[in-house]
Amino acid sequence: MRIDKDLVAALATPLVLAILAEGESYGYAILQRVRALSGGELEWTDGMLYPLLHRLQKAGHVTADWREPDGGRRRKYYALTDSGRAELAEHRRQWATATRTLDSIWPRLAAAPTPGGSA
Repeated sequence: MRIDKDLVAALATPLVLAILAEGESYGYAILQRVRALSGGELEWTDGMLYPLLHRLQKAGHVTADWREPDGGRRRKYYALTDSGRAELAEHRRQWATATRTLDSIWPRLAAAPTPGGSA
């Protein structure tokens, strides 16, 4: 299924904040978590994720630091700040309203006749 780019863009910030609320992570692991959470429906690229992480860092919602694990390659780890937790809470409120609103109308659409069709 192809998900509209506007919906993907709207989903990006709260999803990354929620992933980081589970614990600190690095870019590739975040991409893998998005893929797993969406059942493979969302395939984000580096070009989408890293500008978002930089915006979140600039806004003070995440911190970032470079680490080199024993025998591993150097990675930039991102962690949620208190400001990021507050931002995530606000996104959750907004998405709850949007979801509740859509859930209240979609069942009615299934019973409604389609334009130009019969009931």
